[in-house]
Amino acid sequence: TEMVIHIAQDLLFDVNCYIVHAVLLRLWGDHGQGALESAHVCLINATATGTEILKNLVLPGIGSFTIVDGNIVSGEDVGNNFFLHRGNIGMNRAQAATELLRELNDDVTGHFVPEKPEHYLEHDLSFFCKFTLVIATQLSESMLLRLAETLWESGIPLLVCRTYGFVGYMRIIVKEHTIIESHPDNALEDLRLDQPFPELKDHLQFFDLNQMDKKDHSHTPWVIVVAKYLEKWRSENSGQIPKTYKEKEAFRNIMRAGILKNEKGLPEEEENFEEAIKNVNTALNVSKIPSSIDDIFNDERCTNLTPHSTPFWILARAVKEFVAKEGKGNLPLRGTIPDMIADSDKFIKLQNVYREKASEDCVAVENYISKLLQSVGSYGFFSDAGRNCAFLRVVRCRSLAEEYGVDTAKKDDIVSYMENPDHEIVLYLMLRAVDRFQKQHGRYPGIYHYQIEGDFGKLKSCLHGFLQEFGLSLNVKEEYIQEFCRYGAAEPHTVASFLGGAAAQEAIKIITRQFVIFTNTFIYNAMLQTSATFQL
Repeated sequence: TEMVIHIAQDLLFDVNCYIVHAVLLRLWGDHGQGALESAHVCLINATATGTEILKNLVLPGIGSFTIVDGNIVSGEDVGNNFFLHRGNIGMNRAQAATELLRELNDDVTGHFVPEKPEHYLEHDLSFFCKFTLVIATQLSESMLLRLAETLWESGIPLLVCRTYGFVGYMRIIVKEHTIIESHPDNALEDLRLDQPFPELKDHLQFFDLNQMDKKDHSHTPWVIVVAKYLEKWRSENSGQIPKTYKEKEAFRNIMRAGILKNEKGLPEEEENFEEAIKNVNTALNVSKIPSSIDDIFNDERCTNLTPHSTPFWILARAVKEFVAKEGKGNLPLRGTIPDMIADSDKFIKLQNVYREKASEDCVAVENYISKLLQSVGSYGFFSDAGRNCAFLRVVRCRSLAEEYGVDTAKKDDIVSYMENPDHEIVLYLMLRAVDRFQKQHGRYPGIYHYQIEGDFGKLKSCLHGFLQEFGLSLNVKEEYIQEFCRYGAAEPHTVASFLGGAAAQEAIKIITRQFVIFTNTFIYNAMLQTSATFQL
């Protein structure tokens, strides 16, 4: 019986892994999964937050990880860390956590370094520059600033995570993060009906809505319906498309009048025409270069390529060349059309018109890429390079030194947030205050229960000193100071677990260069179940 149970458990695990793998491929594709599997992530400190982050990276198949932690597992660790147990007490925390995390995925390689991170921060900062991403948890302010400066200069992304009582904090520190596949929500369709390409024009000539029988008339794709009526509108309006609300409503009425009538003179139920009328705004979207793409085209990294230029900037320059020549002012066609009510044959033929044009544009972009790579003496791999060029993004964060600098801090933004005294920004101010407390007293406030009352005054003094130093004339409610004293720098597993999921999500975005990371500070209030992001 036990053997059958073990076999069933193994089969269930394999099925679950297959399902997870299929879902992940759907999210970020095989190239995204490849980037994940080739990544090496460093975790500083195997705290509850740190191990929760790694768990959510090990499960989808991060290539390898290294935990740097010289602490010994204590009873407190066992009480709040899911990846430690009583038998680990007295062991090195990095080693104990690594052994249990490895069990989650045999394809992931796990390493541990039983040294305090301070050792490398003081004697060998280059140690951290060999990783794809460094994640730092529960690190003191002085050590964090030193680490951030080193990684900033080396171009290595740093994700800072912290659980402090019922507060979660994340900070992304990366000089430049480029994204080829940003996967925007509610992206507008790229139909080009305002500027139909030659192949689409030729395809439209096969349709005459006035000469069709009832079946063909009601099964013609709505894109073609709009395009045919748009031809008529432009011929009567000096080549212009409907732009104002009044013009678009008049255009809709023209299409409504085109719906076939039954024997009683009443409109037939033609769902394709209803779709066309409903999608007028989508269909008449003006084809133009988004301002964000214009900014990328005008960026110095795009105009001045070097042998050290990343694939992103090579692609951006190639797309810029395409726009100026083959595109005649337009980006490469994306090549997708929405689902619609239509005859299968008509829909597939229309779909192929868009797909073939998109493939042609992709080949043109790839030719430019090859020439550019040759000109700068570099190499790279690009697949379907032109299809996502409308969604290129560049995210640039401020360094931690800029955020912490008295002259470079975004004081006006902080003051504006504090117009609401309970805004999440107050939690950020309190975290800065407890760091100052730790620097002055060698410990965090409230870690000893009998000192909570005395620590209140000390923490209040630290907060006022911080605000005064930065020239912030703000009043923070005493309830927040009391609450942070009661926290005693505790790391509740429930908050660590939530933060672990959120942080792993951002880590995967950074590694795969898909989806857009937040910029640049995230605060989670577990008491109220609210969160906010700030550009600090």
